[in-house]
Amino acid sequence: MRGSHDRIITSHVGSLPRPDDLIEANRKRDEGKSSDEQAFQALLQTAVNNVVRHEKEVGVDVPNDGEFGKSMGQAVNYGAWLSYAFRRLSGFQLENPPEVPPRPAKPGDLTLAGFMHRRDRAKFAAAYSDPNSAISTGVRAFIPPVCVGPVKYIGQETIKADIARFKAALKANGVEEGFLSAIAPGEAARLGNAFYKTDDEFLFACADAMREEYKAIIDAGLILQLDDPGIAEFWDEIVPEPSVEAYKRFIMVRIDALNQSIKGLPEDRIRFHLCWGSWHGPHTTDLPMRDLVDVMLAINAGAYLFEAGNVRHEHEWEVWESVKLPAHKFILPGVVSHATNVVEHPDLVAQRIMRFTNLVGRERVIASTDCGLGGRIHPDIAWAKLEALAQGARVASKKLWG
Repeated sequence: MRGSHDRIITSHVGSLPRPDDLIEANRKRDEGKSSDEQAFQALLQTAVNNVVRHEKEVGVDVPNDGEFGKSMGQAVNYGAWLSYAFRRLSGFQLENPPEVPPRPAKPGDLTLAGFMHRRDRAKFAAAYSDPNSAISTGVRAFIPPVCVGPVKYIGQETIKADIARFKAALKANGVEEGFLSAIAPGEAARLGNAFYKTDDEFLFACADAMREEYKAIIDAGLILQLDDPGIAEFWDEIVPEPSVEAYKRFIMVRIDALNQSIKGLPEDRIRFHLCWGSWHGPHTTDLPMRDLVDVMLAINAGAYLFEAGNVRHEHEWEVWESVKLPAHKFILPGVVSHATNVVEHPDLVAQRIMRFTNLVGRERVIASTDCGLGGRIHPDIAWAKLEALAQGARVASKKLWG
């Protein structure tokens, strides 16, 4: 993983806007209405080639495939980053999943109330239920799959195709380094468990299964990005609000599973993404970064991505005044945000970048986005934000290197 040796380099979190023809093709496939697989794969390869070219043109130094291999059959979609894995893991029942049997809880156990019952939604119920409110956009009924058998990785051919497609696009566009994202074990295990005796057993089974995808990405010479918003956002799904200490104990089990899944894999090829959830809402119930930074740094990754442009968390750059970033590690703060349609000014982007370089060093900061842009804001705005990201990085570089 290269750092910012002579200038601030740029990357982003993952999801980018899909072209309309790819969205339509995915919709037909999801509905079982498409049988021409060869034509679909050709369309997908063209789309990935084009998105890597576009990333390079706007100034993204470390691109990805836009997550185009993760099916998105509608323009607004907040879940493709997770749902892609449903068909890469055995043991899950997707259609008409059974009820998850209740499990006896020990005193002090924390349980998730679910996305639709999170404290943010309860606090702003009128706004969330108002069809004219922007924060209701993208919220759709979702019945998650349920685990009914042993969890094993069965996506070998799919991840192999993702890798080949992306590497071909990198080569065609003359780009030397790229990343592919994958869900962390805790995200796979947020689905229902009707098979394993305990939820921890279920979690570690997901860790063992997903390791195969992680290893394939790294073995292909790509950077692996692990996505686990649950590390931060599960806080809001526990009702009533727990103590910070109890929550951190709850989360550290997921960190242990994640670290088990990447044990022995090179840290300098792994980056981890932390966020408070990509939905457009008030987020007044988010857990502060100061209570999460030690948990994040306990993950055996070489770099960490986190929200720093989102106005609910922008002030938290101050955390790094007292927290020491471990040697040889990088941070990728989000300096443009998915949470607003306003396109950040390059000078603001530069200021955000330099807050971090002043604290951890210019070589250890890579400018990034808060979260994925695809499926959350209009494509024209998404690309304008990436262009502002690159412009701001150039402004900061001139000030930092002259």
